[in-house]
Amino acid sequence: MDGGWREIERGAIITAGEAAERAPKLFGIPTGVERLDDLFFVTKIEDGKPTKVPLSGIPSRAVINITGVPDTGKSLIAEQFTVKQASLGYPVAFITVESPATFVTQGLMQRAAAMGINWTDIEDNIILIDAASNTRLRDDVDVLLDTLAYAIRSFDTKSVVIDSITGLFESKEMMARNVVRRIFNFLKKWGQTGIFISQKRSTQEEESAEAAGGYAVAHIVDGTIVLHKKLIMKPWEEETFGVPIGDVLRTIRIDGMRLCGHDTRTHVMEITDAGLVRVGPPLSEIVRKRR
Repeated sequence: MDGGWREIERGAIITAGEAAERAPKLFGIPTGVERLDDLFFVTKIEDGKPTKVPLSGIPSRAVINITGVPDTGKSLIAEQFTVKQASLGYPVAFITVESPATFVTQGLMQRAAAMGINWTDIEDNIILIDAASNTRLRDDVDVLLDTLAYAIRSFDTKSVVIDSITGLFESKEMMARNVVRRIFNFLKKWGQTGIFISQKRSTQEEESAEAAGGYAVAHIVDGTIVLHKKLIMKPWEEETFGVPIGDVLRTIRIDGMRLCGHDTRTHVMEITDAGLVRVGPPLSEIVRKRR
């Protein structure tokens, strides 16, 4: 007790000046996804006027949620990010929750080949934690975080990818907020840049940031990237978007980012024949030109 008060957590009290001194430097982390890095920026005052300065990547040490219904390119983005960072010499911890590590590795190898990166140059910079094949890692957050801490210390990783975060609470969605919050705080403590892949139910609003577990992920992480696909079935859709009937229109949108500025528009997104995601122009520009 202190002066009649209940127990006080003095360590939780800090001035803004002290916090600023401890804040890590903000810089961009390349994603390996064409044109995605261009959508993030910081604003600086030059000659008394605000000016956008490209960040050239996602914010360092940010924890980003990539969400969408199945087959929207979420895992491809995670794999491109992993391959890109590994190619730059920065080890990445990749927690596989949906597919065993051997199958995830096949995807990573394909992504590396499509990106023109020699697999043997990066394979030792990708550290796989196979939660898909290990029930304890999926069901016990303490065991998962202890294992991840060991990997971070052993390999000096700079980033952590989890595909998917929803797989860690799929049978206990009431615990979703607790699971996501604990992992989020862990990554902040260990200075890691994080990529969470979260699965949306097909019944959820298509273009929302919501994923399984309600808003457990989107409300906790630093930012969310929403992927969407639309099957073109009507003549007016074909005319508006310039996509043939029967084809799929894919889009990508940054749905908030705490650590920096970002393009708020919905952009067209493409998955190439080589299996790579790339970001195209704003959807509004395409519609305006066709009109």
